[in-house]
Amino acid sequence: MKQPSRVDLATQSSHEPRGDVLARADRARHLPASVRKAHGWLRATPGGLVALALAVGAGAGAGAVVFRYLILGFTYLFSGHRDYSAVGRAAYGYDHEIGFWFVLFAPVLGGLLYGPLIHLFAREARGHGVPEVMLAVAERGGRIRPQVAVIKSFASALCIGSGGSVGREGPIVQIGSALGSTIGQLIRIPESRLRVLVACGAAGGISATFNAPIAGVFFGLELILRDFEAESFGVVVLASFVADIIGRAAFGSHPFLRLPAFELHSPVEYVFYLGLGLLASLVGVAFIRVLYGSEDLADRLWRGPEWLRPAAGGLLLGVLLLALPQLYGVGYPPLEQAIRGHTVLWLLLVLLAGKILATSLTIAIGGSGGVFAPSLFMGAMLGSAYGVAVNHVAPSLSGPVGAYGIVGMGAVFAAAARAPITAVIIIFELTGNYRIILPLMFAIALAAGISSLLSRDTIYTLKLRRRGIDVMRGRGANLMQLLTVADAMQPLPTSLRADTPLSEAIARLSESASDGLPVVDDGGRYLGTLGWQQVEQAMRDNALDARACDLAQPVPPLTRSETLEEALGALLRAHSGLPVLAAPDGGAVGWLTHLDVLRAYDSRLRQGLAQARRHGGRPGPERARAGDPPAHLGAYRVVDLELATNQFPVGQMISDIPWPPHSTVLAIRRGERSFRPDGRERLQKGDRLSLLVPTAAADRLVDAITAAGSRDRRDDGDRTAGDHIANRKSGP
Repeated sequence: MKQPSRVDLATQSSHEPRGDVLARADRARHLPASVRKAHGWLRATPGGLVALALAVGAGAGAGAVVFRYLILGFTYLFSGHRDYSAVGRAAYGYDHEIGFWFVLFAPVLGGLLYGPLIHLFAREARGHGVPEVMLAVAERGGRIRPQVAVIKSFASALCIGSGGSVGREGPIVQIGSALGSTIGQLIRIPESRLRVLVACGAAGGISATFNAPIAGVFFGLELILRDFEAESFGVVVLASFVADIIGRAAFGSHPFLRLPAFELHSPVEYVFYLGLGLLASLVGVAFIRVLYGSEDLADRLWRGPEWLRPAAGGLLLGVLLLALPQLYGVGYPPLEQAIRGHTVLWLLLVLLAGKILATSLTIAIGGSGGVFAPSLFMGAMLGSAYGVAVNHVAPSLSGPVGAYGIVGMGAVFAAAARAPITAVIIIFELTGNYRIILPLMFAIALAAGISSLLSRDTIYTLKLRRRGIDVMRGRGANLMQLLTVADAMQPLPTSLRADTPLSEAIARLSESASDGLPVVDDGGRYLGTLGWQQVEQAMRDNALDARACDLAQPVPPLTRSETLEEALGALLRAHSGLPVLAAPDGGAVGWLTHLDVLRAYDSRLRQGLAQARRHGGRPGPERARAGDPPAHLGAYRVVDLELATNQFPVGQMISDIPWPPHSTVLAIRRGERSFRPDGRERLQKGDRLSLLVPTAAADRLVDAITAAGSRDRRDDGDRTAGDHIANRKSGP
C-alpha cells in the first residue's frame, strides 16, 4: 500500500519579519491624532462597524452592477446576442455566415482566456465561489485575498459569456465577500468583525444582483456566517439595504423574474406539493452527486496543465450547447418560458437532465460560476413538468403549471443547499408572488428534510469536506477542555459559619479579595455560597436579622477533576466564585473564580508560546533558519485543523512533522476525548488539532493541509499529493 506523502508544512508558511511589525507600529505612532482616533473608532466601536458595513454594502452593490454588465458585454462578444439562451439555435449575431456553429468554439475561446487568468492569479476563483467564502469564515478568520474580487469578476463573466452553464450568485458572493474582507484587513479589525464584514459583502452582492434585500440578509447569515446574533443581523441588514439601493438605481425596482401571479385553488393541492417536495429532494441530491462525480472523473482523466483544462473541456460543453442552446449561460429566459407554460413536457425533462449535465461539466472542466441559478432552472423544469402531469391526471383539482414551477425552484435549491429560510425568501423576492407562500414553505421544508436524510453534505459544504474542512462539525480541542479545576483553583478563603449575621458577613466580604465566600455548618459541610448579590438583596428587603445560612445560594460545588470548560458554565450560573471539593461528598479544599480561569488559560498559552520559541517548530539545523520568533501572543493564532483524509501528516509522530517555525500542538480532540499530546503521539484520521501558530503562517498551514486532501483524489502516480504541496512556493 502506498505510504502517505511527506508534506513540508514549514515551507508553506513564514511569519512576518519582526522589523516590519515594528516599522508599521512606528508609522502608526506618527499618524495624526485625528487619524488614530478615527482608526480606533472604526476598529472597536459599534458605530465603526456600522460605517464599515455601509461601505461594504455600497462596494458590493457597485461590484454587482459592474459584474452584470461584464457578463452582458462578454455575452455580446461571444454570441452577438444579449442572451443567447433566449433566441434558440440562432446564427452568430455579428456574422450570420458563421451560423450557429460558433457555439462549438465559444466555450473553448472563453476557456483559453479565463483558464490562465485563474491559474496564474487566484486559483480560489475556480468553481462556484460560495464554498471558498465559507472556508474563509470558518478557518481563516474571514481573510480573503484582495485580488480574488477582480479575478473572479473577469473569470466568471468570461465563463458565463462564452456559454458556461452556471449562475452569477456564487461569483458575486465571492466578489462582495472579498471586498468586505479587504476593507476589514486594511483597517485591521478583529477576526470576529472581519467575518461579519465578509457576510455583509455576500449579502450585498445577492441583494443588488437579484433585487432581493431580505434574501441577501438571510443568505449571508444562514449560509456564510451561520450566526443570527443581533449585532451581526443589524449590520448585514444595513449592507444589504445599501447594496439594493444601488442595484435598483441601475436595474429598476421590478422583481428579478417577471412571472404571472399564481394562487392555491384547493387544499387537495397540498398532496400534489408533497409529491413535488419529494421529487425535488431527489433532484437536489442527484445534482450534488453528478456535480462532484463529474469533477472526480475530470480529475482522473485530465493529464495536461490545469490552465488548459477549461479550453479542452469547452469543446464537450460546446457540443452539448449545440444540441440544447437553452443551456447557454445563466438561462433565465427558458426558465420564464417554462413557468408560463410555453414548454412541452418532453423538452422540460430534457432541459432538466441537460442542465444538471451542463452545469456539472462547466464546473468540472475548471469553469467559474455559481450553482444557485442552475438549481432554480432545474426546479423550474421539474416543477413545470410535474405541473403538466398533475394537470393531465387531475385537471379539476390542480392549479396552473407555473405555480408548481415556482415551488419547484425553491424546493430544488433547498434540497441542494440545505438553506430553507433563504430558499423561501429568495423565491418570494425573485417572483414577487406571495399567494403561494404556504405550498412553497411546505415543499421547501419537505425537500430540505428529505435531502438531509439522503446526503450528509450540501452542494456547498461537500466541496470543503472533501478537502478536510467540515463547517458543520462539532468543536475541536481547546485548552479549556484540557485544564482542570485543580490547575486553576486558589486556596479556600475563610468560610462563613451558618449563623454569621448579615453585618459580619458584609464586613468579611469587604475584606475578601473574592466575589463570594463559602458557608459551612458546624461540621464543616458546605451549605452554599454567599456573594454580594445575595447581600444586596437582603439589604433591599431590610432583612437585617438574616444569617449567612439564610442568604447562601445553594449552587453545586466543583471537584478537582472537572475541566475548566465545565467549571466555567457553573461559574456563569452562580455569578460568584465556587468552592472546590476533594470529592463529591468531601470538604472544601479550594476556591475558583472567573479570574482564576483566565489566569490558568493565559498561563497555558504562554507555556505553549515558550515551547514554540524554544523548539522553533522544526527539528535539527533547520531551527537556525527559522528566524526570530514573534515576541508576544498577539502575533500568534490558535488554528483548528481536522485531518479528514489519510494524507500526510496522518500516521506520523508529532515530533517528526515539519511544522511551521515557532509552532506547537496545544491539544488534540480524538472522538469525544481531548488530551495534551507529546512528541511520540501518532496522528490519526479524524483528529482535530489545536495549534499555536505565528499569525502570518496560519493561513498557509491550512492551505497545505486542505490541498493535501484535494490532491488525494487526483494523484496521478507520478507525483504524490505531498510532492505537489512541498514544492509549492509560499507567498510573502
